[in-house]
Amino acid sequence: MKKGVLSLAAFFAISGVGYAGGDIVPVEPVSEVPAAVELTGLYVGIGLGQASVDNETSGESWDSNTFVLQAGYEFNPYLALEGRYSFGFNMDYSKGSSTGIDVVTGVPFDNDFSSWGIYVKPMYPVGDFSVYALLGYGGVELSNINGGDAYENGFQWGLGASYNVTKRISVFVDYVSLYDDTGFDYVGTLASWDSDTWTVGISYRF
Repeated sequence: MKKGVLSLAAFFAISGVGYAGGDIVPVEPVSEVPAAVELTGLYVGIGLGQASVDNETSGESWDSNTFVLQAGYEFNPYLALEGRYSFGFNMDYSKGSSTGIDVVTGVPFDNDFSSWGIYVKPMYPVGDFSVYALLGYGGVELSNINGGDAYENGFQWGLGASYNVTKRISVFVDYVSLYDDTGFDYVGTLASWDSDTWTVGISYRF
């Protein structure tokens, strides 16, 4: 009986040595699953565009390149609130049928453009694309015209589209009607005026 027990013990001992001497396969660490990107509704953006202010009665026009700052909050994929501010550079002036001379200073017009707006932004997403409207209130200003800054504000509207490059970055292009009424502050008070802008930009979501 003792011989049987000793033999069995010897068998297990030899087996253990055999396994201990064998190759040990390392255990691969379990890769962590990347956490999903969590986004808030807040976004900011910048853009470049082209704006114009036109006196449709006299044919005068002010055309300016613009730099646009954008900030907004997306409540859900279908609705956002957005604010914008833009300022112009490299402005071109066409005098139309007017003299093209500032009646106060007696020198040719050399003006600056700026605008702002706050919009409700209804959106309709289709995959990574989204089409949207801009409906809100804002103002337009031409500086140094006939001795002062001509300014108008009122209802503004626009249409645009965006594309999600990543979950955080998107590009957009849109058109906004800034002003369409009679008179531009104290300038051409009986004339028909129109102002609008095109913008191409990039937005970043937080």
